[in-house]
Amino acid sequence: MSLPFKPTPDVTVLINSLLDIYERRGGAPKQVVRVDLEAFREILPGYYSQVDPIPRTTANEQLRDLERRGLLALRWQPGQEEHLLEAVALTERVEPLYALVARTSLTDHRRRLRVLLLGDRFRLDGWRRLAVDHYLEQLKARKSPTPFDLDDDDWNRDLLAALVALPDDPKEEIPYRVFSVRVFNDSKRFDTLKRGIARLARRHHAEWRALSNREALRELGLVANPGHLYLYGPWRLVDPHGQVMSLSEFYPSVGIPSALAGRVVQARVSVSRVICVENLTPFYELVRHEEHDMAAVCLWGNPSPACRHLLGRLVEGLAPELSLQLWADIDYGGLNILAQLRTYISPRFVPYRMDIATLDTYAHWAQPLTASDARNLDRLRTHPALADMVSLIEHMLREDIKLEQEAIDLG
Repeated sequence: MSLPFKPTPDVTVLINSLLDIYERRGGAPKQVVRVDLEAFREILPGYYSQVDPIPRTTANEQLRDLERRGLLALRWQPGQEEHLLEAVALTERVEPLYALVARTSLTDHRRRLRVLLLGDRFRLDGWRRLAVDHYLEQLKARKSPTPFDLDDDDWNRDLLAALVALPDDPKEEIPYRVFSVRVFNDSKRFDTLKRGIARLARRHHAEWRALSNREALRELGLVANPGHLYLYGPWRLVDPHGQVMSLSEFYPSVGIPSALAGRVVQARVSVSRVICVENLTPFYELVRHEEHDMAAVCLWGNPSPACRHLLGRLVEGLAPELSLQLWADIDYGGLNILAQLRTYISPRFVPYRMDIATLDTYAHWAQPLTASDARNLDRLRTHPALADMVSLIEHMLREDIKLEQEAIDLG
């Protein structure tokens, strides 16, 4: 439908306001989409002018024309028929209004994003295919496709390009800037996209939902800069070339590149226990107070692919008497790390200072659980790898507390 006039500034404001509400409600609102003009008095100075009646009379003529065409429904102030409007509402026919104010319709935005997703769907598999299929269903149901953006085609193209370019099975770490240059020929473009990629990965990869954005990107092989693993004790590593590295002489620790940790073919320790520590400060406290007959590794949160590989090589030659332990926060994150180690490395991992007695001893340093903590802990109660931790989880929920490992005094 071609309309025979250019809308006045006041009419343009009203139509765009109506379309804003229409789009916020998903493009298929069950309730009437209406704006009350009194609420727009400050941004409709022409309509309410006491000096020049032309803007109001012109706006009224245009709005009445749109009403006659079945595009708007008008309600006049009592006693002010044909003079002052009280409210304007949409009808079911919104497409001509988009054309009138030179605005791309939500339907067209959805169509363009759908075409874009379908164009690259065949390139993807696994969780990435699941993600694309999910957003195709979101578009079909007229729901939000976030982190895709219906108003930004360039963003959508680049986000999808990054998704397609992700390595299928990363064997090495790729710095963000290197990945960005390879995909976009721009070292900074991925900085704006990485949060969206992390959100897609966490939402659609079932095993990554508890990870932070940084940890999810690390699972994809993407890092700010190549990282290191901090090790303590008499580690003996063998690389793919047969070169043997003895780390026992380094104190209090030695950092080995993650790229090396991810390639070792053999890892051995001549001690009775290996303790994995969630955070760096407690790692050094542990070395300072309990260095005897022990090896340790700092996990930096959830164990990275390189760290899991190193621990996997250690477990392959594990002596029956060697104890595998985890020292982490007594919270959802720490318990989730224990579940990961038991699931992906070895069920022999046991908690270290992660028990009811420790929690109660340092309860004065504890923090209350958030609503999210409580939901996640409740879910962990049924985790098959954490059957022995149910009593601790129930105690945490009952007492409404969690504890960071830094609160524990090893001295």
